[in-house]
Amino acid sequence: MDIKALTAAINQFVTDKGWYAPDSIYPQTPRNIATSVAVEVGELLEHFQFADMPQDRADVAGELADVAQYLFQLADLLEIDLEQAILTKLAENYGRTWP
Repeated sequence: MDIKALTAAINQFVTDKGWYAPDSIYPQTPRNIATSVAVEVGELLEHFQFADMPQDRADVAGELADVAQYLFQLADLLEIDLEQAILTKLAENYGRTWP
């Protein structure tokens, strides 16, 4: 499954839950989704608090999935081709140097 298919599956899930409905108590606005990315990254970081390696890889996998789902959804809402954005950023980074 590629990024577009994953994004479609995520959007179907959100639609099925009714979260894209205008009267949803969970408005799926870009700002709210960006905030959700930050919240989920915080939950991911909790697994590394005071430890170099997480204790529960399954929980970490779930948090990574939450972050990715929100990223894919945000890119879609903003009409950003995430696959192309990643490839463009990789190409830019090849030309960069770090101290």
